[in-house]
Order: sequence, then C-alpha cells, then structure tokens
Amino acid sequence: MSPETMVNDITGLLEVWVAGWAGCRGYRTSSEGRFPAALRADTTGEWEFFGSEPTDVEFAALAAKTAEVPARGLTILTNDLARFSVLALQHGLNVTSDSQAMMIVDMETQDAEDPWLSDDDLALTTSVQDGVHYAVVRSGDTLAASGRVFVVGETAVFDKIITEPAFQRRGLGSFIMRALAAKAFEHDVQTGLLLASLDGQKLYSHLGWTTVSRVLMLSASRDGADLSLS
Repeated sequence: MSPETMVNDITGLLEVWVAGWAGCRGYRTSSEGRFPAALRADTTGEWEFFGSEPTDVEFAALAAKTAEVPARGLTILTNDLARFSVLALQHGLNVTSDSQAMMIVDMETQDAEDPWLSDDDLALTTSVQDGVHYAVVRSGDTLAASGRVFVVGETAVFDKIITEPAFQRRGLGSFIMRALAAKAFEHDVQTGLLLASLDGQKLYSHLGWTTVSRVLMLSASRDGADLSLS
C-alpha cells in the first residue's frame, strides 16, 4: 500500500501502526469494535484501545472499556483535538497527552545505505529477534542511542527512537533512523510509520516525514503514558 493510499485510509493506517508497534514490543493484539487494541504486558499490564476519528457512539464504547480499569488507555487519531477532549471529559476520561503526531514517509526517499559514525568513541550494533530489528549506539559500555523497527506487509514501523541526554545534539537520532531504514530495506517496504513526540516531530520532518494525524491520549487515571517512548 502506497503512502498516498494509506493517508486516505486513516483507520487502515492505524491498524498497520498498532500491528507494528505491538510487534516491536511483543504485545498481544485484539480488537474492540472496528478498532485495534494491544495488551501492554511490560508496562501497565492492561489494554490500550485505539480509534481513528470514531463516531460519538464508537467513542462512548471505547471510553467505557477504558474507564473500567484506571491503568487502561485510549489513544485517538484525530485532527479535531478539541472535540475529543470534550467528549473525554463527558465520559470521565482525562487527557494525558495531546502533543504527539502520527507521521509517515515514502521509504524511497530514505537512505538505503548502512550509515557510518564519524566519532571514533561510538560504535553501532544491530541485531534482529522475532522479526524486530534493533540498532544500538554505545560509547564503550555506555548506551548513547537506540531504536527498533518492525515490518508489517510493505510498511516499516519505527519505535523507541531514543538518544540519551548526555549524547544529544550529536546527530544520533538521525543516525539511528538511517541504520534502522537500512535494515527495513532488507524487506520489500514502501512506507514508514511512527508516532512522534514534539522533539521527534522536528527530527523526522527534517528527514522527510510528514504528519498525517494528531494523537490524543486518554485515561481514567491522571497518570499519562508517552507511547512513543514508554
């Protein structure tokens, strides 16, 4: 499926992203109505529900399932944050994050070559396990940056792109993305997908990614969770 086709099918895009995100983390997936869900076994131990521009009735059903347990979360892809923020309050949910974005890229625009590090004190290690490709940069025994990618059909879903504070502003975020893209190209990929924080959106925009939807995260608890990192 081409990036253009995916953008015109946000619900389909969401399904692919959840499948890739869950694949990156080894989560079990299910569905709630026409939308996906994932069991966050390594963090909350509870279900995360997802929806893309749900109707009021669909939102009410998702909100009801979310509110059953405080540790559950509901993530909505929407470009109408105000509408769903109001609906959330009406159904007893709190906004835990409204600054993230779903981003997409045509993988043909990305560098397919293995990158190299200009700093002699840094070393890249790549590995693959259960279909997940990992890239890690270390300075000696110290972790500097890391990330992972999982391929769903013709889509590479990138996850947990992290540069440690002591190593920021050295281009390692871009380096990790290039290293993971090179691994993704071992598969027949056309599209890249990820969920980005505010800082990440600047990086990925620089690398040619575009925003397709805002992301609203909700919970019955006031303790939010950043899905792009946690």
